[in-house]
Amino acid sequence: MTPEEFRRLGHELVDWIADYRERIDELPVMSPLGPGEVKARLPATPPEEGGSLDAIARDVEELIRPGITHWNHPRFFAYFPSNTSLAAVLADLVASGFGAQAMSWQTSPAAAELEEVVMDWLRQMLGLPATFTGVIHDTASVATLCALLEARERATRYSQEEGGLQESPVPLTIYASAEAHSSVEKAARLAGFGQDHVRAIPTDDAHALRLDLLAEAIQRDRDAGRRPAALVASIGTTATTAIDPLAGMAEIAGRQDLWLHVDAALAGCAMILPECRPLWRGIERADSLVVNPHKWLGVGFDLSAYFVRDVPHLLRVMSTSPSYLRTAEDPAVRNYRDWGIQLGRRFRALKLWFLLRDQGVRGLQARLRRDLANARWLQEEVDATPGWERLAPVPLQTVCLRHVPARLAQDEKAIDQHNLALAERINRGGRAYLTSALLKGRRMIRVSIGSELTERAHVEALWQLLRDTAAALP
Repeated sequence: MTPEEFRRLGHELVDWIADYRERIDELPVMSPLGPGEVKARLPATPPEEGGSLDAIARDVEELIRPGITHWNHPRFFAYFPSNTSLAAVLADLVASGFGAQAMSWQTSPAAAELEEVVMDWLRQMLGLPATFTGVIHDTASVATLCALLEARERATRYSQEEGGLQESPVPLTIYASAEAHSSVEKAARLAGFGQDHVRAIPTDDAHALRLDLLAEAIQRDRDAGRRPAALVASIGTTATTAIDPLAGMAEIAGRQDLWLHVDAALAGCAMILPECRPLWRGIERADSLVVNPHKWLGVGFDLSAYFVRDVPHLLRVMSTSPSYLRTAEDPAVRNYRDWGIQLGRRFRALKLWFLLRDQGVRGLQARLRRDLANARWLQEEVDATPGWERLAPVPLQTVCLRHVPARLAQDEKAIDQHNLALAERINRGGRAYLTSALLKGRRMIRVSIGSELTERAHVEALWQLLRDTAAALP
């Protein structure tokens, strides 16, 4: 492809993206296609000859777009917000145009230094003290794995530099809420702790970790000859956005010499609002934390922000320095290949830079405050409407609810089936997209508010749709 051909096709695709975003409200939120339908429309063998991009915009529209669930749709209320602002789209285009490999300062100085700058901007926006330093990862799952690797090496005095866990006579244990994200257990397994040494601590009525049961679990492990190594606090659990008691957990971590990692993947975005920061009181005592700007803020997947207080420890755990990667500038710069698992790194910092230049801190704050207000409105409607129940507090933007028809009031199994059917009918109808989940054995519907395009009218329409659909179910 020549630059001139790129210019022509690029303009065509940018126009297609702009048209798609303008009409996204008209599309069914969840893809209506079934398994195998996209694959059946595509050739079974690769093209022998090139030059087939002239019709690419048409093919994207006809072959790909029908198989997309539209995460930026204003009536997307499933999972979690995953906004990709148009500014971030442009940044991805520029980053791909550069084709930069951002593993070291020398491989692209602008990538390394822009990441250093925007991560400190983000630190300031979140109200974190200057004792924290940030690095960009792809997802919170990888950041949590890095945190547990750091915890493992601190607890074993850098066993990886010798025989590793295979020579350790004392099992290490990890503690997290029973409502913690599945990535915590996965990271513990990958880091070598073993699933049997992950303690899921029961939660209270607000679905937050119970400090008394945490203390008891730690003592049981010590009495059994195990070594407690790490504690993961969930600030905004996946199911309900429950807030673990971070200040109390920090006290226990300090007394017990535990690594304290804070998973604030979604909820951390809210900390750009000063009024939300009491939710993570005690954050200054964490050893590490993760926030995902690619969720609620709109940076576009993937960009996960990992902050640590002890950079030399992180570098000792993560860095390797083969001769072919060393440069004369190394003592004076940050080589982000040494700050995580990946050697090769994309130029992700460009997306955060573009977003902040486009919307500014105040613009982002206004949008998040809008979403919080919309969640409070829905909470009040659910609480005031007979036949509807809210199953969790609403500290942020997720409302957990269910419909309980009078005829089913004494049959929990039937209530679960009714609410599952309710969510599925709405999703298949295309007018909104929701996810259901189990919360302490009860089926609920999660309404996660936070799409960049979602206004009060969309939330009001969803609430009406929920009531109408529930009334129509047999």
